[in-house]
Amino acid sequence: MVAVRVYVEGGGASRRAQEPLREGFSKLFERVTGGRARPKVIACGSRTEAFDDFKRALKSHPDALCILLVDSEEAVKPGTSAWDHVLKREGDQWPRPDGVSDEQLHLMVQAMEAWLIADPEALAAYYKQGFRRDALPRQQNVEQVAKRDLFDALDRATRDAKTKGKYAKSHGFELIGRVDPHRVRAASSHAARFFDTLIHQAAGGQAADGGA
Repeated sequence: MVAVRVYVEGGGASRRAQEPLREGFSKLFERVTGGRARPKVIACGSRTEAFDDFKRALKSHPDALCILLVDSEEAVKPGTSAWDHVLKREGDQWPRPDGVSDEQLHLMVQAMEAWLIADPEALAAYYKQGFRRDALPRQQNVEQVAKRDLFDALDRATRDAKTKGKYAKSHGFELIGRVDPHRVRAASSHAARFFDTLIHQAAGGQAADGGA
């Protein structure tokens, strides 16, 4: 059986700092696959470090299916593949490694926070008193919300939250494990594509790698 390893942008510079993000995505992926074989999540820090870790993993784990999951940072032009986006995007210019398929790169459009606002109910349950749901963007397609607008909206929505206080990146690491993947799928075609990849691998009986 083939191991599935997902290299995720974010989490900080140390393993200790990266653990909450790794745990959050692990919970989300378990819900996506319905508890079937789930991938091993590797939080990598910066997007450049994530790409570098992914390329190293292609050599160090040749029998695994290695997947890179990063923010798109900006809107993806219609008809543009994920690999074309990161190749042409200023600041990335990442060439697709030899032998790597389209299914080995997926985008969080335009940032992880887009997946969070797709599930206002999860946000309301987390922040409780003082949370302002009406401050969130109303677009049904979260891919249309600019990255800066995502953070501004979350700041406004949580400014008066009594329990957790204003949105912080550490909150996002917890929340990503709480959002409903069905809501995220409905709000983001890129999320749907990624979730379909995970479900397909799980349905094929492929197991997660237990190694580091």
